[in-house]
Amino acid sequence: DENVTEGVAQYKADGCDGLISIGGGSSHDCCKGIGILLSNGGAIYQYEGVDKVNHMLPHYIAINTTAGTASELTRFCVITDKERHVKMSIVDWFLTPNVAVNDPVLMVGMPPSLTAATGMDALTHAIEATPMTDACAEKAIEFINRYLRRAVANGKDMEAREGMAYAQYLAGMAFNNAGLGYVHAMAHQLGGFYSLPHGECNAILLPHVESFNLISRLDRFVRIAQMMGECTDGLSERAAAELAISAIKTLSKDVGIPTTITELAARYVKAIDPRDIPAMVGHAQKDTCAATNPRTMSLEIISQLYKDVF
Repeated sequence: DENVTEGVAQYKADGCDGLISIGGGSSHDCCKGIGILLSNGGAIYQYEGVDKVNHMLPHYIAINTTAGTASELTRFCVITDKERHVKMSIVDWFLTPNVAVNDPVLMVGMPPSLTAATGMDALTHAIEATPMTDACAEKAIEFINRYLRRAVANGKDMEAREGMAYAQYLAGMAFNNAGLGYVHAMAHQLGGFYSLPHGECNAILLPHVESFNLISRLDRFVRIAQMMGECTDGLSERAAAELAISAIKTLSKDVGIPTTITELAARYVKAIDPRDIPAMVGHAQKDTCAATNPRTMSLEIISQLYKDVF
């Protein structure tokens, strides 16, 4: 939120007439926040939620350098409220950039860890989508399974970089129309409380949340397993669906994602406290992304899932 305020002041001081963001999700979301206040006034926290922006942003070009968040093409904006330690979700069609640039050449410089984290974020976007967006989501899952390991192994593999650029864009098209789920709702709180990387939080939460969601749509998890290269021939629907969870875990392990939040926090020299879980549960329940989760979650379930990943 402080970056947004500073950006608005700089825009006005320099007499600017448009916005350009270069980077990944944080850069694009900050720019969207700046645009909201320039066109609508007030404070950024007033726009938390859905359809609260009343006026178009200044002309906005988003130049993407990561293959993960798809913020360069979506109506979603996530801004950290530092005082409340909450990642606010702002969702409005007015936030869609006028132009999105995705050039895999700009992604070659991503280190393996960032490549892995952003790629798993894109996978989460595709998996949390709905039947309305299956064509985009399935192709994204197929491409991520095909190209993410290669992009992590060799950042100069241009076929893999291009494949991941397409994958994250397709996944963005999917969730931009379908919404997300509790993986994102819970990951936002880990980012807000501990400033942990969003993509890695998603990756750690993904198999746990989807294991809970499994019974809500076994058929869709069977399709995810198939898109991730698993052989489901001769298996029961339940057994085939469970292969999707094991495939997610295998991909995550292959690209070097930690298995717990404690392990992740240690990498970034962050201290986590299980006593924060009740507050995070409450915030997750109110998060915009929670509304489109396929299975209803109680406060007790969310709390247990946090404990499982800690």
